Amino acid sequence: MLQIHSLTLREIALDLKEPFQISSGTQSHRRILLVHLRDVDGAEGWGECVAGETPHYSSEAIDTAWVALRDWVAPRVLGRSFAGPEEIHPALDLNFRGHQMAKAAVEMSAWELTARKEGVSLARKLGGTREHIFAGISLGIQKSPEALVEKAREALERGYRKVKIKVMPGTDVDYVRAVREALGPQAPLMVDANNAYTLADLDRLKQLDALGLIMMEQPLAWDDLRRHAELQKQLRTPICLDESITSLDRAEDMIALGAGRIINIKPGRVGGFRESRAIHDLCQAHGIPVWCGGMLESGIGRAHNVALASLPNFTIPGDVSPSERYWQQDIVIPEWTMDTEGRIQVPRDRPGMGVEVDFNRVDDLTVRREEIRAAG
Repeated sequence: MLQIHSLTLREIALDLKEPFQISSGTQSHRRILLVHLRDVDGAEGWGECVAGETPHYSSEAIDTAWVALRDWVAPRVLGRSFAGPEEIHPALDLNFRGHQMAKAAVEMSAWELTARKEGVSLARKLGGTREHIFAGISLGIQKSPEALVEKAREALERGYRKVKIKVMPGTDVDYVRAVREALGPQAPLMVDANNAYTLADLDRLKQLDALGLIMMEQPLAWDDLRRHAELQKQLRTPICLDESITSLDRAEDMIALGAGRIINIKPGRVGGFRESRAIHDLCQAHGIPVWCGGMLESGIGRAHNVALASLPNFTIPGDVSPSERYWQQDIVIPEWTMDTEGRIQVPRDRPGMGVEVDFNRVDDLTVRREEIRAAG
C-alpha cells in the first residue's frame, strides 16, 4: 500500500556548460523543479518536473507546473491510499485536463519511492531488462557547418551511438550535408526540427531525406498528425514523433494514420511511467521502435530516463547523455557516466533510481521551496 504524507517542491538553478540552441530559442541556464515525496512510513522518492522556463516546448512552464502541483496534484494524492504507483496516473487524469509534466513529476516520484521501499531498482520495477543502454547526443544549432562537423566528429570519437542535429530552415541542408560528407555514410545521424517546418518546405525536407538519416524528428506542427501522414508518404526517412505524442491515444492515432514510424517517449510529456509503458507496449506490438528523449534534466530526471530506457523496445539510442555533457557538477552521487563504447550502465541492483541525491548541493542550489502535507 502506498500512502504519501508529504510533497516538497524545490526549484534549483543550474548553468549549462555551453548554450543549447534549437529552432525555438537558446538556453544557457536551467531552472529545474524537483519533487520530493515522503510516505507515512518515512520512505522517500525523488522526481523532476521537466517543464521549461517558458511554454515553448509544451503549454507548461515551471511556474505553471508549481501551481498545478501545489493546488491540484497534491490534493489528489496526499493522504490517499493507493495499491501501487500504477494507480496514481488514473487518479490524476480523472476530470483533470493537461498539466502532464506536473502530473508526471509526482507519479514518477511515487514509482521511485515504491521501488526504493521494496529494495528493488526502478528499472526492475518498471520491467526493464537491459544491463546498459546506449547513449546518443543532441547537438544544438551551430554557428556554421564547419562547427557542426567538429561537434559531430567529437561526439562519435567520444563513443556516442547516435548524433541528433537540431535544424530549422536556413541551418539545415548545408549543415547536415557537411556532416554526412565529412563523417561518411555509416555515421548514425538524425535531425530534429522541433516543429520548424510546414508542407511548404517539402523541397527542403526532401533534400534532408536524401542524406541517409536514421530519422527526421517532429518536422511539422506538434498537433498535426494528418500533415505528418502526408509528409511520411513522400519521404524514405522515417518520421519520429515527439511533441505530437502526448498520450497512448495519440500513439494509436499515429499508427492508424501512418503519421510516423518511430516514437520518442519522454515520460514527462505523456504523464509519467504508466503511460510511457503503455506506449512502449503498443509500439512493440506494432513493430514501431521507440527511444527515450531528454529535456536537459538533472541527474534525477536522467535516472528516471535510464530506468525507462532499459525496457526491451527502446532499441534506438536515446538522448540520455552522461552528467558531464551538460553540467559542471550534477546533483546526484555518483554522477552518470558513459564508457568509450557509448554505454551507460543501468543500476539494476541498487534500490530506487540507483543514485543518491546530493542533498547539500541541492540545498545550496535551492531558490524556493514549498512543502505540502496531508491533512491531519
